[in-house]
Parts: sequence; C-alpha cells; structure tokens
Amino acid sequence: MESSDKVVETVIVGNYVEMETEGKSKDVKSKISNFFWHGGSAYDAWFSCASNQVAQVLLTLPYSFSQLGMISGISFQLFYGLMGSWTAYLISILYIEYRTRKEREKVDFRNHVIQWFEVLDGLLGKHWRNVGLAFNCTFLLFGSVIQLIACASNIYYINDNLDKRTWTYIFGACCATTVFIPSFHNYRIWSFLGLLMTTFTAWYLTVASLLHGQVEGVKHSGPTKLVLYFTGATNILYTFGGHAVTVEVMHAMWKPQKFKAIYLWATLYVLTLTLPSAAAVYWAFGDLLLDHSNAFSLLPRTPFRDMAVILMLIHQFITFGFACTPLYFVWEKAIGMHECKSLCKRAAARLPVVIPIWFLAIVFPFFGPINSTVGSLLVSFTVYIIPALAHMFTFKSAAARENAVEQPPRFVGRWAGTFTINIFVVVWVFIIGFGFGGWASMLNFIHQIDTFGLFTKCYQCPIPKQFPTPPPPYAAAPRPSPANFTHPHHP
Repeated sequence: MESSDKVVETVIVGNYVEMETEGKSKDVKSKISNFFWHGGSAYDAWFSCASNQVAQVLLTLPYSFSQLGMISGISFQLFYGLMGSWTAYLISILYIEYRTRKEREKVDFRNHVIQWFEVLDGLLGKHWRNVGLAFNCTFLLFGSVIQLIACASNIYYINDNLDKRTWTYIFGACCATTVFIPSFHNYRIWSFLGLLMTTFTAWYLTVASLLHGQVEGVKHSGPTKLVLYFTGATNILYTFGGHAVTVEVMHAMWKPQKFKAIYLWATLYVLTLTLPSAAAVYWAFGDLLLDHSNAFSLLPRTPFRDMAVILMLIHQFITFGFACTPLYFVWEKAIGMHECKSLCKRAAARLPVVIPIWFLAIVFPFFGPINSTVGSLLVSFTVYIIPALAHMFTFKSAAARENAVEQPPRFVGRWAGTFTINIFVVVWVFIIGFGFGGWASMLNFIHQIDTFGLFTKCYQCPIPKQFPTPPPPYAAAPRPSPANFTHPHHP
C-alpha cells in the first residue's frame, strides 16, 4: 500500500492547481492567449532547453575550434554535451525529490516558483543553499551580461555608425523590458521562435562558409598553446552548461517528472547545429579565427548574413530574459514581492536587477573570452560539481536510496553506477574545467584587459584606414631656412 501511495504522489507532482481549468468555459481570446502565452508541456520544456542552450555561443564556437583544433573541438562538444545532460538529469531528480517531500507536507506552490537554492536548502540545509545561491546568481548575472555584449557585437556588423559601447547602452534599455514577462510559463512562443532563429543562423554559417571556400593560405595550426587549448575547452563547457535554469523550467511544466530525458534530446538537436557550423567556419578561415571571436566578422556582408544577425539579436533578447528571470525571482523573494498579483508592481520591483548587468557589459565587453572565464569559474560549479555532489549527499544513506522517489536507471548501473559517474564528473570538471580552464581563461581575460582596457569603446573593431592629408590647392612650397641652405657650388 505504501509503495502505491508513492507512485501516486510521483505521478501527481507538478500538477498546477491554477492550470486545472476543467469545467470552465473559455472564449476564443483566452484560448489564443493560452496557445501563445501559457506553456507547460514537455514540448515547451524541450523548446526552452534547446533555445536557451545555444544562443550567442554559436558564434564563438568556431573561435574555440581554432584554439582546440578540429578533432578536439568535435570531441569536447560530444563529451560535454553528454556530461551536461547527465547533470541536468540529476537536477531534475533532486527537484522531484524535494517537491514530493514538500507536497506530502501539504506545502502549496501555486504562487511560488521553486528555485535551485531552495531545493538544496530543503534537501541538504542552509550551507548548501548559500553556496548554490551564490554560484547560481553570479553565473546567471554574467550569463545576462554575455547576451548584452553579444547584442552590441552583432549589430555592429550591420550598422557601424555607432560603436559597440553605444549599442550596449541601447540594447540594455531594450532588454530591460523582460521584467514584464512573469515566468517561464510565458516563454512558449519565444522559445519556439528562438530555436528557429538559431537553426537558421547555424545553417547560414555552415552553408556560407562552404560556399565561400577556404581563404588563400589558410592554416589550421591549433592546438598550439596550452592556454588557448583550455580556453577553448572551457567555452564548450560553458556551451553545454546552460541548465542553470533547469529547476525554473521544470517548475513551469504541468508534469515535471517528464523532464528527465528532455535535456538530452535538446542537446542532441543542438549538436546538429553546433558541430556543422563550427567545423565549416573553422575549415574556411582557420587561424584567422584566433583574432575574430565572432564568426560573423569574417563572412562577407550579404542579405543572408544581415538576416542571421537580426535573428540572433532577437534571440539574444529572449535568452537575456531566460538568464535574468531566475534573478528576478530571487530579488522578488528578497524584497517580499514574489507573491504579488500585480504584474506592473513586480516589473517595477525587478528593474534594479538590470542595472548591474548593464554596467558589467560596458566594463567587460570581451565577446568570446568572457564565455570561457564564466565557464571555468562559475559554470563548472553551478551546473556540474554542485549537482553531482548534492545528489550523492542527498542519497548517501541506505534509507534515502530506498525511499527515493526516482530510482536510477538500470543501464547506468543503478546507485553504484550513478555514484561512479558523479565522482568522475566532480573530479574531471574540478581539475580540467575549473583548474586548467580557470588558469587559461583568466590569463586570456587579463590579456584582453591589457590589450584593450576596461570600458573599451569598440572591442575588436577594425582600425579605420588613415589616408595622408593632401596639401591644400595652390599652397606655396615651403622655403628652406637659411641655416639649412647650401649653395650649389659650395658643398
């Protein structure tokens, strides 16, 4: 009887009371609104994960390939894609465990969005909560900063009348409008459109590079330096570490227990975009990418490139909202506004979150190198090390493993296999991702500061050609001074 109760509780976890509208009539307007605005299915979660995972990083992966070389670039994408899917699975298991325990205690989550730090708090205590909160918020903060930097970097290739810093000011104001999007329920149409946009951009990069062909004297010398090698590897670690919003996406689902394999399917689709595009651009341009972290900068301007730039700009606006929404939730909870019913009041309360993001994007406009730095120092802990450790500590006792809501699958070796994989993830990411990756990406980041300086006006912009000023018309020839004059007959 007890086991059957557990099954029932597992099945009902995640059914939102506010979404249960049986017996209530709906007019056409509300049906249309729900179709575009209220998403909570497994398909919505898949679109959210796939759309959020590959954003501006699509444009920096060829840069990483130039640092790693073709074989290492492909291998790291496959390896970190699989590892990222595993830790996203762990996060989903911990979320279901936490929510099921709380719902058994009759806790009501109708007006409350569960977040990762609350899962850690409920399962492991306040110290885990504090560490998780610090890493998660810092990562999402810089994730939002990177989207803002990418907006300015991309628009410059369409309109260079303004420098990149000015474009950052403009797009900071535009992205601030995401304060009006209540939660991940409301990203249904945006996630769908965002994935279409990145799909177009990825295949544009692939086809345009193949049609362009290899540049004259192209070289593929990577890897040449350890610093560049580990910098490129941590950018790929960052690419497949986009599941810092996993808990919020799961909470937006009507049945979160269906999430377990969604991130893996999203990753498999993302690989069909990232592998061909990065490989094709690197094949065409080779070592030139070492000084061009944005793939758009090397492709000739065409209507298709302009279209890709515009679509990526819109997508980066969406991804900014994805990264920033969990920060909005944390801030709302801190000031006691999270359960406020007024959308306008909540939007006004969220605005202070955007200001530090705006400022940091102006201070560190290093598109490309900042990805690797965030990947090594923040992503490594936020979405790889902490989830793996949290899973092991949550289920370290035999009683906890026996009473777990979700048992590990047989094909990974049940609990023994799960713990083995977790230990491998922790050791690998700590040594390779955080250790070597942190060393390399910080050296590269400091090099960018030394080369371009903080608050640089236009990062990696082409230097305008200086033409000699012609002499004014009818100008008299300069007369030699008496001191320098020599008579032709007197040497």
